[in-house]
Amino acid sequence: MSTQDVLHRYLFDNMHARGELVQLEKTYQDIIANHNYPEGVKALLGEMLSATCLLTATLKFEGEITVQIQGDGPVSYLAINGDDQQNMRGVAKLAQQTNAFGLKDLIGKGTMVITIRPKSGEPYQGIVALEKDTLADCLANYFETSDQIPTSVWLFTDMSTQKVAGALVQLLPDSDDKEQQLSDYNHLCQLTQTIKEEEIFSLEAEELLYRLYHQEEVRIFEPQNVNFQCSCSEDKVLTAISQLGQEEIKDILAEQGEIATSCDFCLTTYRFTEDHFADYFSDKKH
Repeated sequence: MSTQDVLHRYLFDNMHARGELVQLEKTYQDIIANHNYPEGVKALLGEMLSATCLLTATLKFEGEITVQIQGDGPVSYLAINGDDQQNMRGVAKLAQQTNAFGLKDLIGKGTMVITIRPKSGEPYQGIVALEKDTLADCLANYFETSDQIPTSVWLFTDMSTQKVAGALVQLLPDSDDKEQQLSDYNHLCQLTQTIKEEEIFSLEAEELLYRLYHQEEVRIFEPQNVNFQCSCSEDKVLTAISQLGQEEIKDILAEQGEIATSCDFCLTTYRFTEDHFADYFSDKKH
């Protein structure tokens, strides 16, 4: 299996912790393609992509997840949307052009909103202020405040090759020995902290995990491919536009001859003429 665009989950058999590793290339490149984002925005969106993959893998659910960041800085909004099959898409919106790098300089004062929409059951939303200096630390803070489970996250970007990656270690509260759980977790965090950027972008996951944890018993689960996939479609866009109402749509068509709109995520442009709405409004009459 390719080094890139794969998510690995693993357990430490004799220790109270679990881990994840994600390495992304084509998925990330597809998300930023044609958007002309500044380099700093590309890097932060890449961190968000890796973070969302890791976050999705910690959840035992079927459905969708959206991670949003909003702030008062040069970048007003970023979002990564994905599902349990690791189909991902993302977008950034700028309030002004910027050459800044880093979470604080790009976002300013802001919040991270994580929305989980399971296929069955009620949606859940968690909100955390971006009080830490890095996205990785903000995500760890989210776990601490929402799940109250010690979790550490490492995020990597390489803008020269347009690759991103991430790793996660999480305590498993699977025994009454709290002290041992924390000791195991801290030990594995110290090992994971030694990951070098050139390693995570060049090594196969199994080789990297062996270098990190060769003295531990690691059980690696079946890896999962990560892909870019936009969920937009002509039918979805047509339905959304139809909410404007028959009269307003007729006015726009009379003035412009068509209604054109582009998907924020994949930049696909959809064009609709009067014929596209004929069946929709005909159905409304009955």
